Amino acid sequence: MAGDEEDKGVNQPRRPELLARLDAELLRVDEQLRALAAAKDRVESLLNAVVAITRELELPAVLHRIVSTAMDLVGARYGALGVLDESGEDLKQFIAVGLSEQEHAALSQVAFPRGLGVLGHLIHHPEPLRIDDIPSHPASAGFPPGHPHLRTLLGVAVSVRGEIYGDLYLSERHDGQPFDVHDENIVAALATAAGIAIENVRLLEQVRTGSEQFQRRLLPTLPDVRPFDAAAVYQPAAAPHHLGGDWYDAVPLPDGAVAIVIGDVVGHDLNVAAAMASTRNMLRALLFTLRTPPSAVLAQLDRVLQAITDSPVTTALLARIEPAGPAWRLHWSTAGHIPPLLITPDRRAEYLSADPGLPLSVNSEQHRPDHTRPLPPDATVVFFTDGLVEHPDHSIDESLNELAELATTHAALPLKDFVQTLADHHPSDGHDDMAILALRTPH
Repeated sequence: MAGDEEDKGVNQPRRPELLARLDAELLRVDEQLRALAAAKDRVESLLNAVVAITRELELPAVLHRIVSTAMDLVGARYGALGVLDESGEDLKQFIAVGLSEQEHAALSQVAFPRGLGVLGHLIHHPEPLRIDDIPSHPASAGFPPGHPHLRTLLGVAVSVRGEIYGDLYLSERHDGQPFDVHDENIVAALATAAGIAIENVRLLEQVRTGSEQFQRRLLPTLPDVRPFDAAAVYQPAAAPHHLGGDWYDAVPLPDGAVAIVIGDVVGHDLNVAAAMASTRNMLRALLFTLRTPPSAVLAQLDRVLQAITDSPVTTALLARIEPAGPAWRLHWSTAGHIPPLLITPDRRAEYLSADPGLPLSVNSEQHRPDHTRPLPPDATVVFFTDGLVEHPDHSIDESLNELAELATTHAALPLKDFVQTLADHHPSDGHDDMAILALRTPH
């Protein structure tokens, strides 16, 4: 019996050995947990990077964001994206991120890379490339004067619709270590998302261009309104696929007057653009058939819209520039629209504020008032939509004052240049489309 107990004691692991094995196992589990946590952090960082890229709506911003997020993912000091030209052999664009002001200044006289050396190696061999010592790589061609002397490189091709769009280059980890397989994998994953983001922003650009062209085709070319001078400009919203309802029109009338129209259908889609076109055409027809004040024309338009259409709420201003002895008279009525701006010959600005009336498609039975104002020779009247002055951080009065100051400063310009200047330097944030029509009385 005693001998058996002794044998068992010999064959069983001693307590210290058990503790050592347990410590080793716990260490292994801890390392695995750390690896899983690191992998989780990398995946979360990648997802955040993808979200950041896809939020950009302009191609230059997307390309810059691709580089900066790739640098963040692997802790790289420098990053660049080389965009290939149509031949696929050379670079036509090179977006570099991470250079200091001094490094930028040192390279100011150096042309951007054309795809030689290790950059060219990735162009011709579009597989992921990791280099621990650039100068010793067979494809290395050295650095131009003033260029930082880089040692490490991670390069990954970016494809769009199955074709190589360009190459993403990263260099010099902040911790001084060479890039590893984990860096390569996560940047390769980012490059896949980058290709999708580039394609999406290209499609958005096509939609934006098509929307703008469609909107412009709906707007008229201003007719000859002599003896007056007239000019107009339409500027779409900054947002892509944004179809607006802003419009303008000028119509010479049989009685020698000129009708001016500015309007805005509420909303931003294809239906709004169609409603704008039909409303403009109805108003043109009424102007030629009715010999009534602007208020009566707007009232009739409102009744027609409510009777035969489901047109959205629309603001509009209809004005007649009428002969009044040796000078002219502005005769107008509004349907909830922002007032016009009068610039006098001595360059004073005044908003012609009056009873705005209700917008169209609200209550066709509501009375609409008329307003008149004499116009001296060489006076400029600016009709515009609210997209020119709306800004979420400024009150409407602040924006109107800024527009008035801008208009008086540039009132001496030829009218075409004048309206373009207002459109280029407007006080709004650009979130909405805008239409401007200016008319100047003769000297």
